[in-house]
Amino acid sequence: MTAQTGLQPDLRGADRGLGRARGSERAAGRLFQGLLMGCLAFGVLVLVVLLTDVIRDGLPRFNLDLVRNMPSGRPARAGIQSAMMGTIWVIVTVAVITLPLGVAAAVYLEEYADKTRWYNRAIELNIQNLAAVPSVVYGILGLAFFNRAAGFGGSVLTIALTLSLLVLPIVIISCREAIRAIPTSIRDGSLALGATRLQTVRRQILPNAIPGTATGSILALSRAIGEAAPILIAASGIIFLTRNPTDLLSQATVLPIQIFNYVSRPQEEFRVVAAAGIMVLLLILLLMNATAILIRNKYQRKW
Repeated sequence: MTAQTGLQPDLRGADRGLGRARGSERAAGRLFQGLLMGCLAFGVLVLVVLLTDVIRDGLPRFNLDLVRNMPSGRPARAGIQSAMMGTIWVIVTVAVITLPLGVAAAVYLEEYADKTRWYNRAIELNIQNLAAVPSVVYGILGLAFFNRAAGFGGSVLTIALTLSLLVLPIVIISCREAIRAIPTSIRDGSLALGATRLQTVRRQILPNAIPGTATGSILALSRAIGEAAPILIAASGIIFLTRNPTDLLSQATVLPIQIFNYVSRPQEEFRVVAAAGIMVLLLILLLMNATAILIRNKYQRKW
């Protein structure tokens, strides 16, 4: 009895200590959660302030004349038609170059590559490193190789190849993650039923990887459409064009460059045109992101 009575205060003290520890952990968790919510609220607040300022400034010029008119030295007649057409040419060319290469590289690395080979490990390492390279570096490469060495000048092809180098690692990584998310049982079942590896990839892997692949690819193209620094360097500073591109070797400008040109002018009226151009660019990005969400929701499967 004496031994049991002596143990009861110790047990009660241990329980109280454990309760205090759990209480402090819960308090720390609530504090950390509040800190995260505060950071999120601050980011959203800054975004709302910026969007409100852009919409307030650009709404008077946000009309059809903005996309019908060519760039001009007169604010009342200034538009973004050549930049819009250049953006369409560039982004379509980037998609044609990047998507097949990115998907093919991801399929090779996930389905065919021998992980023990040094060159496959080197390829994976380089892809991860290239995804973190600053965009200005790609602009310098585009200027050196595509603009001058290949002789393409400040053309659609130069801009598209430069942006393709920029977003290709992102496409490869997103496609690989989409392929990895597919259960191994689907792959093994297809091979066990007698399908070849190529048939398994074509009929099982790629169709099931559409949500992640399409989402990652569209988001990568969204990044490409908003880049300005690499294009400004690769295209040798061509920022003001009053004609639309007609082929891949035509000189071209894009929306971010045209917006930069208008913002750098001293007249206040050009800043209104620049704000309206920003609204057009944001609308394009929102449409692309909405397309990515729709594709993901339509083809997404729960394993």
